[in-house]
Amino acid sequence: MSRAPLAALSLATASLAAALVVAGPASAATNPWLERSRPLNIAHQGGEDEFPSNTMYAFRSSLKAGADMLELDVGVTKDDQVVVMHDTTLDRTTSGSGTIASHTLAQVEKLDGAYWFHASTDNAYEHGRSSKSYTFRGVATGRKRAPKGYSAADFRVPTLKQVLKAFPHTPINIEIKGRTKAEDPSEYLKNADVLGALLKHNARKDIVVVSFQQPAVDRFHTIAPQVPLAPGIGGSADFLLGSKSPGAGVVAFQLPITYELNGQTLNVTTPDNVARAHRGGYAWHTWLSDDGEGVPTWTRLIDDCVDGVMTAEPVKFEALLRKHARPTSCAAQY
Repeated sequence: MSRAPLAALSLATASLAAALVVAGPASAATNPWLERSRPLNIAHQGGEDEFPSNTMYAFRSSLKAGADMLELDVGVTKDDQVVVMHDTTLDRTTSGSGTIASHTLAQVEKLDGAYWFHASTDNAYEHGRSSKSYTFRGVATGRKRAPKGYSAADFRVPTLKQVLKAFPHTPINIEIKGRTKAEDPSEYLKNADVLGALLKHNARKDIVVVSFQQPAVDRFHTIAPQVPLAPGIGGSADFLLGSKSPGAGVVAFQLPITYELNGQTLNVTTPDNVARAHRGGYAWHTWLSDDGEGVPTWTRLIDDCVDGVMTAEPVKFEALLRKHARPTSCAAQY
């Protein structure tokens, strides 16, 4: 999931404060996402605090470090090609500017996808530093030599087709992005249409598709019903508020630890919620935003029996997973 605030996409009801307990048990088929001896190390954007966001270099590096799954975001170019990028604009991470939707694939492929990444900082994409500070700037264009074992192409903006081909046996989480707000999900819907057409005949069961916008999730499901899903904000809220199902095709919830609503901090990822989701047949993946990252947070999530953690630091998280085992009590939830 994106690390952007949920408020912009409205989990919008004050009654949620009194109802943040997962309804259950729900009716769900046997779910392979629950069959894990440890939580999945899910490299968010390929591990954007340790590697340049959503690049093939990041994906390959995080997997070499022990990540179990890749999380990535997709947008659609002017000529309806699905590219992998977190933002709907090019400015924050690449050498380009403007929206993805206003560029052709050929234009996007010429960009330096690691242009603004600099390692060893709390703000890995801060602009305005000296050019030498940007660790991989110029590799994509051939001005700088690629690290051993990698090529210039590993530092450009990849297409989803390229990622799926490169990692045929790696679980992948795909988030549909869009610029429009909750009351006007048109770009999300268009992107869901294009992604659905791309994956319509894809038989892989190790892919999960998600979007903040529930209409985008629903639209995608009508086109590619065989692809597993995580619900949008609407489906998650319905389930948390008492519905028996978060929607057709759902295999996992993907939610934050806490959520700010009307000045109140609501606890979303709790042991009780996770356990009840499991009894309903659903996995629970936690993404991290305002709650931050680090050993104390990760340890709590492991002990809460979550099925996956979407981390910007998969190398550091993997080191913890190798030392801190999941409680044996988690097995009783399945």
